[in-house]
Amino acid sequence: MNALLVGVAFGLGLTLGAAPSVRPATLTAAEEKAIQTITAHELAADIRFLASDLLEGRGPGTRGDQLAQAYVASQFELLGLKPAGEQGGWYQPFQLVGITGKPDTLALRGKKGTLTLAYRQDFIAVSGAQKTSSALEDAEIVFVGYGIVAPEFQWDDYKGADLKGKVLLMMNNDPEDDPALFAGRTRLRYGRWDYKYEIAAKVGAAGAIIIHTTPSAGYPWQVVQTSWAGEQFELPEEPGHHLEVKAWVTEEKARALTALGGFDLDALRAQAQRRDFKPVPLDVTINASFQNRLRRITTANVLGVLPGSDVKLRDQWVVITAHHDHLGIQPGAAPGEDAIYNGAVDNASGVATMLAMARGLASLPKAPKRSILFAAVAAEEQGLLGSEYLARHPPRPPGALAANLNIDGINTLGRTADVTMIGLGKSDVDDLILPLAATQGRKVFPDQLPDRGYFYRSDQYNFAKIGVPVVYLGSGLDYRGRPPGWGKQMREKWEAEHYHQPSDEWDPGWDLSGAVEDAQLYLLITERIANAPKMPAWRKGDEFEAARLQALHAVEVPRAR
Repeated sequence: MNALLVGVAFGLGLTLGAAPSVRPATLTAAEEKAIQTITAHELAADIRFLASDLLEGRGPGTRGDQLAQAYVASQFELLGLKPAGEQGGWYQPFQLVGITGKPDTLALRGKKGTLTLAYRQDFIAVSGAQKTSSALEDAEIVFVGYGIVAPEFQWDDYKGADLKGKVLLMMNNDPEDDPALFAGRTRLRYGRWDYKYEIAAKVGAAGAIIIHTTPSAGYPWQVVQTSWAGEQFELPEEPGHHLEVKAWVTEEKARALTALGGFDLDALRAQAQRRDFKPVPLDVTINASFQNRLRRITTANVLGVLPGSDVKLRDQWVVITAHHDHLGIQPGAAPGEDAIYNGAVDNASGVATMLAMARGLASLPKAPKRSILFAAVAAEEQGLLGSEYLARHPPRPPGALAANLNIDGINTLGRTADVTMIGLGKSDVDDLILPLAATQGRKVFPDQLPDRGYFYRSDQYNFAKIGVPVVYLGSGLDYRGRPPGWGKQMREKWEAEHYHQPSDEWDPGWDLSGAVEDAQLYLLITERIANAPKMPAWRKGDEFEAARLQALHAVEVPRAR
C-alpha cells in the first residue's frame, strides 16, 4: 500500500495483512428475499449457454458475439428492464478496427553480431498504427527502464532524451522495492502495458518492446501468445503519433538482445531502480515489416435500466458492468485441437452474475431510489474497449453516475471466509461493503495479489478515469474447509493452465456456492448505494478525486460526503 492507503486502512480498523472486525449490517425483509432469488443452478444455466461452443468464443463482431448480445437483451426484456441503448433499443453499437498482420521475424544487429527472433516463440508483435503497412528500418533500440513518467513520485525514465524514431525496450511493472514509492508491490497504472505503449507514443518513438517475465506480468508467456496473436481490435484511431510496432519479448531473448550491444540485462535493470536513471542506447538496430489487413466491424454494449423510484434521485444511476466478449476462435490450430476460447469464467460467469443481480433487484417490491443500469460491455479482452466507449458516451453525465460495480470472473471453488475488494481504501463505499460482508460471516481484505494490478485491468478502470467511484470484488482466498494457502495455490494453477486458454470451459464439477454469496453481496452493495442519501465519493487525495469533483461540478450535483 502507498502512504495514503495505509492511513485509510488503519482508519477503517485494518492492519496490513488483516481485515477489520465490524458489526454486521441488518438486512430488511425485502433484501433477504431478493438475495434468495440468486441460485447456483441459474448461474450455471447462463454460463453454460454463453460459454458453449455454439457461440464460438464470442469474439468481437462475430456471430457468437451477436448471439451473446441477443441473449443478454432477451434476458433484460424478460426481467422487465427498460432499453437504454441507442434509438430506444437495447444496444449501444460502436465500430472497431481489426488489424491482422505480423512480422515472421525481428532482425537485430549490434556490435557483437546479429540475432533473429522467431514469432510466438521469442516475441509477439502487432502494428501500432491503423494502416496497411508498418516498418522499422535500422531503428535504434534504447533501454528506458520502466518507461515511466510520474511527476508525483519525482520519477522520469526519459529525462528529456530525444527518442523520436527509436524503439524503446522497457521492463514490465513499476518499481516495487520501496513501499513508499509506486505503492511498493501494489501495481499502479504505470506498471501496465497499455500505459507503457501510450507514453512511448507520446515521446515520438517508432516502437516499444516490453520484456515479459511471469512475475512482472502476473501471467505466463502463453497468455501473451494467445492474447496478442491473430486479429487485434482498436477503437477508430484518433489524430496524433502512433507506434509502428508494439511488441513483447521473452526475458531470455531480451538478454540476448542487450548482449548484442555489449550490455548485461541484469545490470541495466539494476540501474533502472534509481531516480537518476537515464535512457541507455544499446548500439543495436532492429528491422521488421508488417503488411496489415484492416477491416471495420461493429459490436455493441447491451444496456438495460431498472428505473429508480425516487423522483429526485432517479436521474442518478448506479452502473453494473460485465463484459460479454472473449477471444473467439484462434487461427492456426492443429487438426483436432480445440481452438475455441469459450471464456466460461472469463467472463460468461460475470454476465451470469449480472443477470442474477438484475433478477433479484427487479423482484424488490419497490425499486431502489436511484436507477440501475446493467451494461454487458463488449471487447474487454481487446483493451477494455466497450467500457471505454460507454464511459465516453454514457446515457447520463459522469457526475450523475453514482458508482460502477464491475464483475469479471467468479468463484468456482466453494465458499470463502473472506472477500477481496480491489481498491479497498480508495472510496467511502468501503463503509457499506464491510458490514454487508460481515452479514455473510466474511472479512474484507485489500487486493491479496497486489502485484497483479487488477484495479487497472478490467472495465471499472474506465469509469474511475471519468471520476465514478467503483467497486470490483475478487474471490476470497480463505476457502472454508480447506488448508491455509489452498486458495492461492488454486488461483495460480488456474491462471497458469486456463486463463485465456481454450480450457476455460464450463465444468459440471464446479462448486458455485461461493459464487452465489459473491453475487448476493454485489446485489446488496448495489441496492444500498442506490438507496443511500448521498452518492459515494473518492477518499481525499485519491488519484481519481479531481475527475470526480469536475464531473459533479459539470452537472451541479451537490458535493458528496
